[in-house]
Amino acid sequence: MPQIAGPGRGGPLRVHDTATGTVREVHPEGGRARLYVCGITPYDATHMGHAATYVTFDLLIRVWLDAGLDVTYVQNVTDIDEPLLERATRDGVDWQDLAAGQISLFQEDMEALNVLAPEHYVGAIEGIPDDVEAVRHLLAEGTAYSLPAEDGRGEDVYLDLATQPSFGAVSGWSREEMFEVFAERGGDPDRPGKRDRLDPLLWRAHREGEPHWPGGPLGEGRPGWHIECTTIALRYLGESFDVQGGGTDLIFPHHEMSAVQAQALTGAPFAGAYVHQAMVGLDGEKMSKSKGNLVLVSALRREGVDPMAIRLALLSQHYRTPWDWTQRILEEAVERLAAWRAVVGGQAVAGGAGADSADGGVNGAPGAEGSLVTELRTALATDLDSPAALRAVDAWAAAGGPGDRAAVAVAVEALLGVRL
Repeated sequence: MPQIAGPGRGGPLRVHDTATGTVREVHPEGGRARLYVCGITPYDATHMGHAATYVTFDLLIRVWLDAGLDVTYVQNVTDIDEPLLERATRDGVDWQDLAAGQISLFQEDMEALNVLAPEHYVGAIEGIPDDVEAVRHLLAEGTAYSLPAEDGRGEDVYLDLATQPSFGAVSGWSREEMFEVFAERGGDPDRPGKRDRLDPLLWRAHREGEPHWPGGPLGEGRPGWHIECTTIALRYLGESFDVQGGGTDLIFPHHEMSAVQAQALTGAPFAGAYVHQAMVGLDGEKMSKSKGNLVLVSALRREGVDPMAIRLALLSQHYRTPWDWTQRILEEAVERLAAWRAVVGGQAVAGGAGADSADGGVNGAPGAEGSLVTELRTALATDLDSPAALRAVDAWAAAGGPGDRAAVAVAVEALLGVRL
């Protein structure tokens, strides 16, 4: 984990909670913070939407660490799901080989972007025994029910949302809004026999030609998408952890269903706050694998783009504001990185005040680096305002880099994750 930015402590963090619609303090008592961020389905390389999400939660972790908290960070990887199987079939490759290759590339991209690795990085397959136990419990409690599979060879299991009064608390959406996206985001509203068209799948019985695992009394099959995050989070973070994170496209159904399933299992709220990264687009459309309009981190790296410039491009946009990736945003990040490095390396920016006065301060005032660290801490603790933090460093660099430049470089990496 990175060292703190400088003397003193930052925080407390205030961040937007989707469930309440408010910016509120998320600074756990007891000195321990717990974060779960939904990971990739590994059937294609890391695009800017992915990168923006993981850089955002990397910022959140850095703010917590700088505030003196001990952070437990868990991330899953959905290494078995329909999109992965469909892509493997399309490309004529083994689905396990496809997943392994894309997981490796994703981790390389994250390391290049200086994203702190989760303490627990857990595959959906690894969590299947916990999924089976959870589904068995829900059936025994009468909060889940079974339906015969189409081929009659087994039974699918669904959560009965009618038994769950907390359903809808995460998204705050109406049923009409839920139905608009449920099918395209992995739901099966038209499955015959479901008690509620929105009931989420917990266990899918084995179909011919599909991967499957032992399910004990459930029979052979595999878990539904949402239950994997429910059980992984409960195992590694416990009940009512601090923040559930991901992109806004996960608010419903994924985060809604993960939370309602957890509350059905434990009787306690799943997460204290739900934090979501806005969508990143290209040419006016959401950047997504299904659309094929991807700007890939790995491709930019192969072209020789400095990963720190990519990170700065992402940090230049506030995490809650949807935005479009453009070449100009990247060019501005390259220029910004060069300007910061020039000052840290001892070259004053053209037009800036000299940096080598006798006491090393701004206009003769000592402790300029301490003032900058305070500005960075304040910006990031205020709903992760990375654009404001970048402007603070810009102003410092334009002033010629007064104060202890080495201390500024440490602070910029500790808080912003940017290596100078």
